[in-house]
Amino acid sequence: MTSGGPERGSAAAEFLLVSVLVLALLLGVVQVALAVHVRSLATDAAAEGARVAARVDRGPADGVARTRALLADALTADYARDVTAGRTTLDGAAVTEVTVRAPLPVVGLLGPGGTLTVRGHALEEAP
Repeated sequence: MTSGGPERGSAAAEFLLVSVLVLALLLGVVQVALAVHVRSLATDAAAEGARVAARVDRGPADGVARTRALLADALTADYARDVTAGRTTLDGAAVTEVTVRAPLPVVGLLGPGGTLTVRGHALEEAP
């Protein structure tokens, strides 16, 4: 009696179908993890830049420079291109706001495009 019969080779075909789905799921998880990681680093850099810019002896340009340095060290200089800082009012308090606009990282050819925008705020010190 021969082994397999009409279902011979079906294990290889099933393995291929399942492995493609598992690979797609894995790439999706990596994509989300990378986007959350970049968002977290950009938020921390913006908050630190806002704290620097809010000091009495510093200004918005110092906050932008600090934010860019942190982003370039943690990621690459591409993520530090669009950083702005200014003074604004938030809930009636004078604050310094640093805004970072960075590209969303994409794994492979598929994934979300566009930019990620985060803001960091810090209360201004009184002279």
